[in-house]
Amino acid sequence: MPLVDKIKEEFQKAMAAKDDLKVSTLRMLRAGVQNLEIELRVKKKELNDEAVLEVVSREVKRREESIEAFVKGLRQDLADKEIKELEILLSYLPAQLSDDQLREIVQKKTKEIGATSPSDFGKVMGPVAKETKGKADGNRLSQIVKEELAKIK
Repeated sequence: MPLVDKIKEEFQKAMAAKDDLKVSTLRMLRAGVQNLEIELRVKKKELNDEAVLEVVSREVKRREESIEAFVKGLRQDLADKEIKELEILLSYLPAQLSDDQLREIVQKKTKEIGATSPSDFGKVMGPVAKETKGKADGNRLSQIVKEELAKIK
């Protein structure tokens, strides 16, 4: 089942169950997907699961930033709401890779590319990011690539 259909189905179930938090979270997610769909239609492209995952990832990142800001601002009540929304959104992302799995992928790509120093960051980061798309946070991935390239010196 396409991810967009799964989101629509769960939205309807949440409405029937009167789960206000899930309804509002999925409504926001559906709006983002619909905006992307319009954008893709203009470019004469089709909406696919990969594109939907990008929308979900973007919303996850927004929630993580909001949580951090609310915690710093001592607004735990608002942070708690964002945390619950984040949990709902994370259920639509594929399982995240562990740091060890990411290191293994980075080491493999580094050898394939023949990276010899930290200045080869861009050469390694691009292919690794493509391979781990949707399965790892970009900041975490960037940090691991930097650490692995620093070991090469």
